[in-house]
Amino acid sequence: MIKALEHYAFFTVIVEEGSMTNAAARLGIPKSKLSRRLAVLEQQLGTQLLIRTTRAQHLTESGLLLYQHCKPHVDALFDAQHLVNDAVSSVKGKLSLLLPLEFFNKVIGQLITDFALAYPAVEIHCHHYSQYQPDIDYQYDLVFVLHEQPLPSSQWIAKTLLSFPQSIYCGQGYSHLRCTALNDLTKQQAIVAKPKEAWLFRQNNKTLVISPKTAMMLSSPEMRVQACQQGIGLLKLPDYIGKADHKLRSVKLPHALVALQLSLLYQNRTIAAKTRVFLDYFQSKIGCLSE
Repeated sequence: MIKALEHYAFFTVIVEEGSMTNAAARLGIPKSKLSRRLAVLEQQLGTQLLIRTTRAQHLTESGLLLYQHCKPHVDALFDAQHLVNDAVSSVKGKLSLLLPLEFFNKVIGQLITDFALAYPAVEIHCHHYSQYQPDIDYQYDLVFVLHEQPLPSSQWIAKTLLSFPQSIYCGQGYSHLRCTALNDLTKQQAIVAKPKEAWLFRQNNKTLVISPKTAMMLSSPEMRVQACQQGIGLLKLPDYIGKADHKLRSVKLPHALVALQLSLLYQNRTIAAKTRVFLDYFQSKIGCLSE
């Protein structure tokens, strides 16, 4: 199919340049190759397209008909190619992002705003999802995922960007805390993000799973923090959020929680300049949260 399109493109150039020599020079290919391509096209169509002499070339009736109908489509294909090349190589155009609701909006909102000011030719479309795993759609250029366990296999390429330490937090006035072992957590009221939420802890090379009692289930991370501040129950939080909140305190436990991973999904290894620039900017700014 691609070669067939090339045959028509080569033919239009031969007509426009007026000679096989000039056409070969414009296309940057040997004259003999161009001549063979013309012969193949004439054979496929079953008719002669050009009459060539030592001094000039002339279109046959079939050649003129083909050129008139072929030229607009060939031009459109070249225009499309230039548009794609420009979109891939230029830092401009629409950039669609899919982010987890868990990733606090204040941090990301400021980062995206700063990027928009630095690169006004990029039109950012930012969407959020609340479920544990996103419904991946090819309309998105970049999909960010927060996860504690390995991501399921897919056709998308995954890259881990950062690792966030986590802890169990409670309100400053929380008076029900009696935790000397991990199993004590199962007796505590907890504020969770999803049904049957599990807390994963590291013990040497093993993972320990704790299932806390649900006091409240709130999909909004801001609402979970507020509930924890009011003493409703315990809450699992990334340390960059929990340690910055003076109304919360961390619970001392014998084992550390499994770190929260931030991974990026993208469709293929060749990504547009706008996407690459945003990703580099994102990594340079968001790294402070893991410190």
